[in-house]
Amino acid sequence: MKKMLLTGLCYSVFLFSATQTLAQDEVQLRMSWWGGKTRHNVMLKAIAAFEKRYPGIKVTGEYMGWDGYLSRMTTQISGNKEPDVMQINWPWLPTFSRNGDGFYDLNQLKDELDLSQFSPADLQTTTIKDKLTAIPLSMNVPGFYYNTESWKKAGLDYPTTWEELFAAGKVFKEKFGDNYYPLMANNQDVFLMMNCYMSQKYNVPMFTADGKKLGWSEAQWREAFRFVERLANDHVIPAPKYLASFGQFDFADSKYWKEGMWAGVYTWNVTVQYYSQKLAPPAKLLSGTYIMLPGATNASAYFKVSLTYAIGKNTRHPKESAMLINFLLNDPEAIATIKLENGIPLSKIAIKTLTDDGTLNNDNPSVAGMNRAKTLSSESVATHWMEDQQLQSWFIEARENIDYGKRTADQAADEFVVHADRLLKKAASRW
Repeated sequence: MKKMLLTGLCYSVFLFSATQTLAQDEVQLRMSWWGGKTRHNVMLKAIAAFEKRYPGIKVTGEYMGWDGYLSRMTTQISGNKEPDVMQINWPWLPTFSRNGDGFYDLNQLKDELDLSQFSPADLQTTTIKDKLTAIPLSMNVPGFYYNTESWKKAGLDYPTTWEELFAAGKVFKEKFGDNYYPLMANNQDVFLMMNCYMSQKYNVPMFTADGKKLGWSEAQWREAFRFVERLANDHVIPAPKYLASFGQFDFADSKYWKEGMWAGVYTWNVTVQYYSQKLAPPAKLLSGTYIMLPGATNASAYFKVSLTYAIGKNTRHPKESAMLINFLLNDPEAIATIKLENGIPLSKIAIKTLTDDGTLNNDNPSVAGMNRAKTLSSESVATHWMEDQQLQSWFIEARENIDYGKRTADQAADEFVVHADRLLKKAASRW
């Protein structure tokens, strides 16, 4: 009896020790991303499939909306407490990895990460000083998208010129009232639209190719801000003062968007799918003809890398982190789960998978917008300055000052240029 008890006790000790060893051997990863509910759901589903494929690895998702994500990443990275795998916006790479050493060099993980699925040109967009700081997931380009039902009720064709767009603003106001607009655009979208208009007109980008100087003259900047002022004055987009009355809100969740009172959007093609899902049926978003100035030879469709995945430089598990990224981007099971929630993928196997299953077709506004932009003659060089947080804050302040009557458009332009010049010169001195 004593022998049986001793044997049972020894076996229990063995099981406990084995369980402890397995728990210690199990790799724990953290992964962060931003997005809406749909992205969260597909990412969690894909991660669950990864854990099933690799039972010795567990992944904790740290996800949230866009607002506050950059601030959280900044705090975590500066405190050396960043997640193992992070979704990083492409313009942030120079901020977090100025010399290429802010993230783990993915060139060191070629055994776990199939880089052959990405073109050398795509990988170069996330390479800093010969170090692959992140993997580019998808490309992004702004475009014009219209609510099919709203424009049908307005009796208007989708505009093909800027003057037609301005004229549409007056029609929407006269036919439906003050709360109806042909387009909705947040501040960053307006900034991009301003760049589009001015680059078409003068064939000069907002920033020089090396990113060290502003590309427009003082007179051109004043004209650019008068264009922004006219977008609000001619009732093309809601003005800052009007939008402030709603407080902090996601416009896609408002009745104004859902019911088509705000009848379109100028935005990134990777984002438009999210907006489209919010519309009340039978309305849908349709990619419209790219608006051009008569005689313009440069459409100025601004292509840039959308999302990236980076690995924290302080990770204890670089190989397992690379395995997770490789699964999410290059495994058919994960690809079929995530589909286009992170944009139209750059991975060759992802393109084939989504082409074969019929996902990549023009019925999807994100796909249609990208395909339309690719047909245009565009000369634009992507730069992180287009989405720089400090520049955006000055642009927002300038728009508000114009709308509240605190500055003329010319005065607001002059102030913005002073701030921007100083910022670019300070950055150039560090390069």
